[in-house]
Amino acid sequence: MAKILVIDDEQAILDLIEMILKKENFQVAIASDGKSGLQLFESFNPDLVILDIMLPDTSGHEVCKEISQRRKTPVIMLTARDDIVDKVLGLELGADDYITKPFDARELIARIKAVLRRLARNEEVRENKVGDYELMVDLENRTVMKRGNLVELTLKEYELLEVLIRNPRKVFSREELLRKVWGYDFMGDTRVVDICITRLRKKIEDDSSNPRHIITIYGFGYRYGGA
Repeated sequence: MAKILVIDDEQAILDLIEMILKKENFQVAIASDGKSGLQLFESFNPDLVILDIMLPDTSGHEVCKEISQRRKTPVIMLTARDDIVDKVLGLELGADDYITKPFDARELIARIKAVLRRLARNEEVRENKVGDYELMVDLENRTVMKRGNLVELTLKEYELLEVLIRNPRKVFSREELLRKVWGYDFMGDTRVVDICITRLRKKIEDDSSNPRHIITIYGFGYRYGGA
């Protein structure tokens, strides 16, 4: 049974999400501010976090950043505004998905289950390591080394890199990457893939404006490695 932590300052929203999740047989913990949310994150050890952007003591973006630095736990951001700036910032800080208030219970559950399915697939038996000294991915420990130095990646950055490096020189469309990494069918916005690629390149490339590892196939998508 998956464990989900919900962090939101609106008690009515907390009660609603807790009821929805418990009907789906999830274990649920709730927090009404960032500080108690991060404390529960350590003690409850959730499989997924639902996090509101607007919190009384800090921003949800800061909490998301802190979570991504501690563990590769997926985060779904809640926002009261359908604002692309909020969404982009959340994704840049390591969020896996976002949903706008007011939300439909079915959509919330669908997104949660999609993230958890993808997480379960990634926990299946893996090969050991792929890559080379320039960039080595340890699939068992889910770590990335660049010339022997550890590279800190968010969960989504790691999973995107793993898909690409497992299939060197295979060209993936943005829609394919969205399905493989985010775990749900293409819903009209592939910008999340481009945002994650940009962040990833900054961490693994010597020159992100002239990448050698993740290559753009203009008008289509991306591949790992040269021709």
